[in-house]
Amino acid sequence: MTRLSIKLREPSGCRSTRLLTGLLCCFSYLLAQQDVPEAQKNPFAGNAEASNAGRKIYDAACQGCHGGEARGSDRAPALGGALAHGHADGEIFQNIRAGIRGTAMPPFGQFSTDQIWQVVSYIRSLATPGLTEMVSGNPDRGRRVFEVEAKCTDCHQVNGLGTPIGPDLSAAGALPAEQLRATILNPNQPGAGAGRGGAPGPGRGNGRGGRGGRGSGVRAVAITVRTLDGKEYRGIRRNEDVFSLQMVDLSGKLRLLDKSDLAEIRLETKSLMPDDYASRLTANDLLDLVAYLKTLHGFDPSKPPNPSSTGGVTYERIRGAEAEPQNWLTYWGDYSGRHFSSLAQINQANVARLQAQWTVPMPGDGIVESVPVVADGVMYTTGPPGEVFALDARTGRQIWKYQRTQKVVNPYESNRVNRGVAVLGNRIYFGTLDATLVALDARSGALVWETQVANTMEGYSITSAPLAVKDKIITGVAGGEYGIRGFIAAYDAGTGKRLWRLYTIPGPGEFGSGTWEGDSWKHGSAATWLTGTYDPDLNTLYWPVGNPGPDTNGDVRKGDNLFSCSVIALDPDTGQRKWHYQFTPNDTHDWDATEDVLLVDRVWRGERRKLLLQADRNGVFYVLDRITGAFLSAAPFVRTSWVSNWDSAGRPITTSDWRSTPEGSTVFPALGGGSNFQAPSYSPQTGWMYFAYHDGAGRYSSGPAPYEAGRQFWGRGSGGGFPGAGPGDVQGVEAFDPETGKVQWKFQLTQNSLSAGVLATAGGLVFVASREGNFLALDARSGKPLWHFGAGAEIASSPMSYAVDGRQYIAVSSAGALYSFALPVEAGNHAPARSADGIAARPK
Repeated sequence: MTRLSIKLREPSGCRSTRLLTGLLCCFSYLLAQQDVPEAQKNPFAGNAEASNAGRKIYDAACQGCHGGEARGSDRAPALGGALAHGHADGEIFQNIRAGIRGTAMPPFGQFSTDQIWQVVSYIRSLATPGLTEMVSGNPDRGRRVFEVEAKCTDCHQVNGLGTPIGPDLSAAGALPAEQLRATILNPNQPGAGAGRGGAPGPGRGNGRGGRGGRGSGVRAVAITVRTLDGKEYRGIRRNEDVFSLQMVDLSGKLRLLDKSDLAEIRLETKSLMPDDYASRLTANDLLDLVAYLKTLHGFDPSKPPNPSSTGGVTYERIRGAEAEPQNWLTYWGDYSGRHFSSLAQINQANVARLQAQWTVPMPGDGIVESVPVVADGVMYTTGPPGEVFALDARTGRQIWKYQRTQKVVNPYESNRVNRGVAVLGNRIYFGTLDATLVALDARSGALVWETQVANTMEGYSITSAPLAVKDKIITGVAGGEYGIRGFIAAYDAGTGKRLWRLYTIPGPGEFGSGTWEGDSWKHGSAATWLTGTYDPDLNTLYWPVGNPGPDTNGDVRKGDNLFSCSVIALDPDTGQRKWHYQFTPNDTHDWDATEDVLLVDRVWRGERRKLLLQADRNGVFYVLDRITGAFLSAAPFVRTSWVSNWDSAGRPITTSDWRSTPEGSTVFPALGGGSNFQAPSYSPQTGWMYFAYHDGAGRYSSGPAPYEAGRQFWGRGSGGGFPGAGPGDVQGVEAFDPETGKVQWKFQLTQNSLSAGVLATAGGLVFVASREGNFLALDARSGKPLWHFGAGAEIASSPMSYAVDGRQYIAVSSAGALYSFALPVEAGNHAPARSADGIAARPK
């Protein structure tokens, strides 16, 4: 092991000296490796013979890009030090076998398992001694130099603390001590150039995060711009094209600039970091600082991240989202779940001129179901599971991208989608397929924390956006077809610590436990995979709950099976249930109640009331009093053969042949439901709710249901299944009046979708996504089509709307792309002047 000795001029009588702000604003190359478990161990670790064999394979297949002895080239990085896409043996193995999406690294599936491990052994043999070396100096003292005296956190982050202008230094210990010392003393040396502007380094998860220019072909460099009105900003370029520039200034503010507003752009040839630290640092200061940096080996979950998340999108702003219609601050747009935009620039009179303004292709070959969030001109969205993007909402240009590889994969995993993020303060939150909740820095994409919510090997996952309420991040879980025990849980937004958990299946002795026969509750499902809604005035959270398990065999779980197919009202501070309403007791049709529960204040049948509305999968439209949970009305919106009426308490009076049977029974509505989780929309202008519908029958059969952890638990017999469209089956979008319980109009589509939703706007429009690939605008009063766009592929998400610099946009994801539409600028639809400083305007 090496002990580092550093000789500098020692100022007389002083061991510490003043350091300039932004000390390390330009480390050139950093691995940001978090707490990634090595799921696969190298069987040849430390085997010299295997390493030599790996070198031969490397020379034949890899050196063309990575260079001789893996020293790197203009085509690919060196492999002897920090590795940007994961440093664990198992991660290197997977990167070789499967390739790295979004890079030039191809898969090498032709190699045997042993051959890949041999290459891993060779790469490991190249590791610099800096990964294990010992250095002199006091790390505790060095941390004080870093955080207090040098104020390095004004420019860098470690474990979620600091400002994301320069590279995240949470894994600085991966670099040799000599390289750290040399970069501090001479930031402009050859090899430090990638950070001339202090580009954020790779994220701290087992993937890329916080990489501004990655995927754009634009290098992050130091830049100074001057606006037409004389303002000057200096900082780091994140992205740029002919018409726009995205940068972070030295205060940490993200500026999204239109080049037509700029008088001058200067790319700097030197690092932002001062180059005279040899005369400013004492020998001991530098020793201590390097010693501290050498202790940093990735995100450390044992050290809670900085709980402060000041600025950004506060809880108060989300609560008052109606006051800033240019933003879309939650999955539903606001806490109410109305999924309505009060922007009216795009309206019935001009929607025919609507044009696509930008398109962002999403990686992978899956279908994108995400609904973006927009805050102050920045759009945050997910693509394939584990990938999060921050985009300039006006241009679609990438600001940063975070990519996380699943740590554990259930071999029976399904529903490989992610539907979006939550934003609170300067943090972005999302869930993963391996049931982890992740927090990122909204400014850089750097990992702040992640916490395990449940065990994916038991069938759990997280597919929908969390909900930020006060200082908590609230999430449900998917896995209703795997026999899980569903729950809703709240986590501290700052630290990721779990604060409470409410199971949606009561255990023995708890309220509702008598609705489950025997031990059937243990695998009763009742998943909570769709984002809930929240009433701040009542301080009540409303969360929809999915089907019981096994899905189609109710004989093995006799009883009502609370709280499956229900909505639960609960206290977000404690997780305590306030009330519940069950839509379908003892369901045997997979009729999840995981549809949007909309919160509406209106006059209903002569009385001003706080209502909860839902178009349920069972084909019935419900109106409840959301203060008490009292049942007010129920009306079918498609053909329903399972229910004849409701009693005064709202319990359905079912028909004699409504349940699934071993022989199979035909019941309306179909397995996919009369409606599903795709976003509906409520317009306060019409008082109507708009949603996708499917009017058809399903064939339901029951069968044996042996439980095996992590495998699907349907209980389906041979007499059921997914029949094709029958005579009279129709689907489309309808307008429904909650007051009368009547359908106002229907617009038919050729294909049914479970996920393509709608958006009503103050412009008198209803935007409709469709599985057939058309994106439409309908007249909200009549249902008449006014405009459509052919996306060329299935649309499996719901539209949303936002505005930047006074210009309204409509965004929707289609298959593997994200589109944003607006009216032509020349049509006079850029009314307010652009903000020359690049900061999106907000209400005072």
